[in-house]
Amino acid sequence: MSKGWVVAASLLATSPGFVSAASQDERSVKAEIEMLKEKLAELEQRLAEQEQQKEKMHERHQKMMTKKQHTGEQESRQKGTAIRRADSGIRAQLAELEDQVEENQNWPIKVHGAVRFQYEYNNYDSDNENRAGDLDFDIFRLNFDGEIGGVILSAEYRWFHYMDTVKYAWFGYDFTENWQGQIGVVKVPFGNMPYNSHSYFFNSTFYVGLEDEHDNGLRLLYRGDQWHFDIAYHKSDEMGGIDGPVTDRTGRYNYDTAGIRLPGQGAYDEPGLPVGESNSYALRAARLFNLGEDESLEVGVSAQGNNFYSGTAAEGFTTAEDYEDQNVGNRFAWGVHGNYDNGPWNVQLQYADYAYDMKLENHGMFMGAYGYYDAIPTEAKIYTANVAYTLPVDVGPFTSLTFYNDHSLITDKVGYQDDTWMNVLGVAVAAGGGFYTYVDYVKAKNQPFIGGNIATDGGEVNDRFNINFGYYF
Repeated sequence: MSKGWVVAASLLATSPGFVSAASQDERSVKAEIEMLKEKLAELEQRLAEQEQQKEKMHERHQKMMTKKQHTGEQESRQKGTAIRRADSGIRAQLAELEDQVEENQNWPIKVHGAVRFQYEYNNYDSDNENRAGDLDFDIFRLNFDGEIGGVILSAEYRWFHYMDTVKYAWFGYDFTENWQGQIGVVKVPFGNMPYNSHSYFFNSTFYVGLEDEHDNGLRLLYRGDQWHFDIAYHKSDEMGGIDGPVTDRTGRYNYDTAGIRLPGQGAYDEPGLPVGESNSYALRAARLFNLGEDESLEVGVSAQGNNFYSGTAAEGFTTAEDYEDQNVGNRFAWGVHGNYDNGPWNVQLQYADYAYDMKLENHGMFMGAYGYYDAIPTEAKIYTANVAYTLPVDVGPFTSLTFYNDHSLITDKVGYQDDTWMNVLGVAVAAGGGFYTYVDYVKAKNQPFIGGNIATDGGEVNDRFNINFGYYF
């Protein structure tokens, strides 16, 4: 149902009638305002000239208080009064039209979004290296945010050149100043939020489903001066679980558990036994400390649990067939986090631990996202440490530079000896009010999107230079 609302809103917002009617009406009102402003300026100039002439006459004839002079001054006052009345009428009309423009520009539901493309150069794809990198389209997205009758809407739909998908889409209501409820494809609360990273590539937590995750369910939020609480129940992942009405379960924004890696399967194979989340929960509590003006510290703890149900078993795996359409296991994850901010500096620390408890023999789990499957171990520990510094600038269109270094380590991986690590050194460039660009140099081992896989041993250290250009409107 949430996806239908997003698509319907997207079609409405992008239909020619919707766009042209609103824009033509706004252009007409703006044209009338410009005309009135010109007329107002002309009247004000005439009034100023009249007042100046009056002062000169007064100085010239101040000693000649004749009836003729008195009559002239009276006529001058009458002319000035007439101009002021016209001026007042135009100002009232102008104010009314400006209110109309403001109303037209502030629809109850705001439609906005972004267009992004990127340049990539790496040392693990010989074709890319021989071409001195590639420049590709990244995404086009539309966002919908607003409130009608006290009911809040927030949604984001993304188009890639190889897939399109919902990131989130929910309805909400503020029960009190501090409590809000949400239903739909809602964020799964965990660790540093909204992101445990500063770079375009997130941290390794994203690739195991513990950063910027969204699922179908309910979320209750408390936001106070000293405490933040999140309680969430998720009926399924954003694609409807194991029997959701989708043809490709990898066509999603965030990483979700999509299957069990059975013996003999490769790290990128289609799962021998597909699985989906159902009846999951997530809890998060954070304490906020105000350390001074523009200086704060947040520390918190998170926990989440997931149940998994199987789908149609692959042919030839008799052990998997025994668990077809049943609960085949669960996962539990927990973490602690800290986030320090004093204006220019931001420091994020986090520890996370997850473990799958599956009912049949396996070599790990398959995560699905961005059009392909990627294997992860059934147990691991994840350490992240990030630092960023924001520098305001005033050079041409550029307004700020955010320098950052994000580092993550996945270790103690069950069934695998080699760690996964990733370091992202970069700068985010803001310009012109809507232009935001990530410039990243990534160095990593056994890391997805950097020529590796988390559930492998013997991987090489790879490098990637990446520039992601984004225009936000």
